[in-house]
Amino acid sequence: MENILEVKELKKTFYKNKVPFQAVKSVSFQMKKGQCMGIVGESGCGKSTTAKIITHLTIPDGGSIQLNGRETLSLRGKSLRKLYGEVQMVFQTPQDSFDPRCTLGDGIMEGMRNRGMRKRKAKERMYELLDMVELDGGFASRYPHEVSGGQCQRAAIARALAPNPQLMICDEATSALDVTVQAQIVELLKKLQKEQGLSLILISHDLALVQNLCDHVAVMYKGSVVEQGAADEVIRNPKETYTQMLVDSVFGWESPGRRQPFIYGGVCPAGCGTA
Repeated sequence: MENILEVKELKKTFYKNKVPFQAVKSVSFQMKKGQCMGIVGESGCGKSTTAKIITHLTIPDGGSIQLNGRETLSLRGKSLRKLYGEVQMVFQTPQDSFDPRCTLGDGIMEGMRNRGMRKRKAKERMYELLDMVELDGGFASRYPHEVSGGQCQRAAIARALAPNPQLMICDEATSALDVTVQAQIVELLKKLQKEQGLSLILISHDLALVQNLCDHVAVMYKGSVVEQGAADEVIRNPKETYTQMLVDSVFGWESPGRRQPFIYGGVCPAGCGTA
């Protein structure tokens, strides 16, 4: 399969009180079309900054991003607006990503209307999307504070699917949910990836979730990718010291080479998913 995304030597430095902090030092990876890729690492390692650079929410200091062979960092105007439809993002706290003054239905339709779709057509598409994420049509008239975290996250996924994206990035999209609801969202993402032919990037600190859902994984530490490869292989047989420590903090009760994927909905041993 051909690559959908190629990231090369991304760099990003932030300044706080004029003191520089290099959030992303050197990030490079590739992913195939239809693949689910996990980016893992402890808090502050640069995962979310990398995701925001890919979606053009943050401008890097250097590097290259190609989507289907097209450089994206130089895009402007109509070409950039088109990219926003091709790459969509689902955030950690769905309630915060919706306007509290608007219903979920209006939130889902907003992007379609902004892209010139007529209201009637956008409304029809909105109900199709709600059904796609297994929410009934009644949720269209509810406000973000009137639904559960899991239901709001489903609506956020529906909104991300509206422009038929080629790539969806989920930034800690299940970490604010309890384990049972996490399982449901994971299964939904699996189903959507298969049915819609989506390419997914899952930003997470939860190795159990990544092993359960992803084909490929990139491990980040202090702004750099230190190890990458097939998710099951990296987690079962990590080669880098940092990856070994990260894996052992979650799967330390098992012997090396025999780390079994954690199945959501089962019993989670102490410390599971808290690397």
